[in-house]
Amino acid sequence: MRPTHAKDHPAASPPRPIAAAAVASLPRGPVARDGVGQDRTEACSTAGGPLPTGPADVRRTDADVPGAVSRVLDHVLAERLRRARLADPLFARDVAERVARFTLEGGKRTRAQLVWWASRACAGRDPASATAALRIGGALELLQTCALVHDDVMDRATLRRGRPTLHTDLAAGHEDRVGTERARRFGQSAAVLAGDLALAWADDLVAETPLAAWTAVVVRRLWSDMRTEMVAGQYLDLHGQVTAARSPARLLRAARLKSALYSVERPLALGAAVAGADEVTLRRLREAGRCVGMAFQLRDDLDDVFGDPLETGKACGGDIREGKRTYLVAVARARAEAAGDDAALAVLDRRFGDAALTERGLDEVRDVLVATGARATVEAKLDRLAAQGLRHFDGALLDPEGAGPLRALLLATAGAARPGGEAAVRPRPAQGPYAPHPRGGAGSGR
Repeated sequence: MRPTHAKDHPAASPPRPIAAAAVASLPRGPVARDGVGQDRTEACSTAGGPLPTGPADVRRTDADVPGAVSRVLDHVLAERLRRARLADPLFARDVAERVARFTLEGGKRTRAQLVWWASRACAGRDPASATAALRIGGALELLQTCALVHDDVMDRATLRRGRPTLHTDLAAGHEDRVGTERARRFGQSAAVLAGDLALAWADDLVAETPLAAWTAVVVRRLWSDMRTEMVAGQYLDLHGQVTAARSPARLLRAARLKSALYSVERPLALGAAVAGADEVTLRRLREAGRCVGMAFQLRDDLDDVFGDPLETGKACGGDIREGKRTYLVAVARARAEAAGDDAALAVLDRRFGDAALTERGLDEVRDVLVATGARATVEAKLDRLAAQGLRHFDGALLDPEGAGPLRALLLATAGAARPGGEAAVRPRPAQGPYAPHPRGGAGSGR
């Protein structure tokens, strides 16, 4: 899947070591029925690692949610690696260990944090709901591994987080023996399997999480819908690439399916569900997440062109070089066509999809995005979406202990215009046939 689907945030701390090479079998508790035909272990320790055992532990987890999720992943992945080695040592070494390492060296755990704080905002302070939130947060991290690994294969990317992508790394060990082309095909095929394995482990982690009967039904439905939406959004994206679709409305729909839902709305809903939120609260959080998720997507599109690489963790212009059709570029093209600006259209035609695009060429694209008013239009739209999302959020009856941190996290995720404050529409000076936004003004980076 393409980058707008699979967001990869820069790590907030040094890479974590991979789970231990060998682990003893985990103790198994008695099995209980949850009322919907699934076996569940009674004790969380049988499948979850270091987890909260009381309200005090839950509050301590608040101070470092990414660390708590990583500790759960340490435990879960150590067990998965043990099983993989029993299946086949070569498979474990080449595929399973790479999947585990990739997941443990993840970034900010934003989706997992949304699950946690949504649970806390819905009065989730007991060990059971806290355990479920951490485990489902871990499952989302594994799902993110699947998304990024498959994304790199489809984009033929060679680097991820400053290192060779998984398929590139797998291919490198075979080039001398079978040649570059066969090694490349092997690496891509093996990476598809690695992504599938990450998805399987994510599903296992959700399925093995102890939940009350009705909560399990809600969580499974949300999880299932999210996976289907991801694939649907990716297909719309691929279809748009091959058909050269340029409709801004169509691009927004694809972005909503492949990114906004998966990145914000579904994590919020999953966190609320494990805390037993009522239907009204769940609906309002989902509405908030839908708006913030779209703002998050639009901010990412802007950051790809105008952002500071030191803040975004990636080089500028990747979407332009790949010829990736974003809402930002679609707006620029539509406005240039409406204004009869052949010079702007010529720049977009010449530079869009240029894999060797230089910084000077990227500056030409930036000038068009500013001059047509596309940048200002997208910035204003994301601010409106962020503000609308907060209105939905503020309409929910939430526990203050979790509501404050969750609101701040949503603001940060949306990339609000005023850091630490409310989103606001940026002014746009009127000039010429467009309403251009000066370069270097508000919103030039995150």
